[in-house]
Amino acid sequence: MSTEANQGQPNAHPSTKSEMEGPVLRPHIFDGIQEYDQRLPNWWLWTLYIAIIWTFISWIWEFQLSRPLNMATTDHQRVDTEVAAVKKQQADNMLKILNTLDDSRFWAMSQDKELIARGQMTFDTICAACHAKDMSATMPGGVKLPGLPLNDKEWQYGAKPMDIFKVVSKGSPDASKGMIAWEPQFGGVKVAEVVAYILSTHQRGDGDIAQ
Repeated sequence: MSTEANQGQPNAHPSTKSEMEGPVLRPHIFDGIQEYDQRLPNWWLWTLYIAIIWTFISWIWEFQLSRPLNMATTDHQRVDTEVAAVKKQQADNMLKILNTLDDSRFWAMSQDKELIARGQMTFDTICAACHAKDMSATMPGGVKLPGLPLNDKEWQYGAKPMDIFKVVSKGSPDASKGMIAWEPQFGGVKVAEVVAYILSTHQRGDGDIAQ
């Protein structure tokens, strides 16, 4: 029978392993296409079986045992624990630094560009509302802000860097109208960064700023 006569009809002589050495094909034909009828390799089958078994065991452990019975920590708990440990380490390190602060150390900090950048970010976000970003304590047009100017050479509550740090940390000695204590909100580290930033706009020994 010719090829034209067989076109579109089921294969009258399906291929089998005994009839050919190539791939085994299914007997039906659709649009001239035949399907392979090969057995999947053992390595592929075993990979599938192991994946199914592993998925089932993991599901049992994760959703039926560990979480309901609190037998293992969740990802969120592990992340929270690690973040808390990092924050504690940072706090401990900064506490050591704060315990060694003095005027000379503040002047050294005022030369640290990275530290000054962090202090400026806090100052521009929070402190500028009362002192202005240029530390003049005035708005454009000459409107006076409630804070004292920090860009001049006069310091109302002490000119030493540690005096400034004390005022920012503990608040103004005049609690009725002065600045509030920022240490409870910022923490000692950010307060020190802000003071270092303020000092960076002055020169050591500049005016009434004591050395």
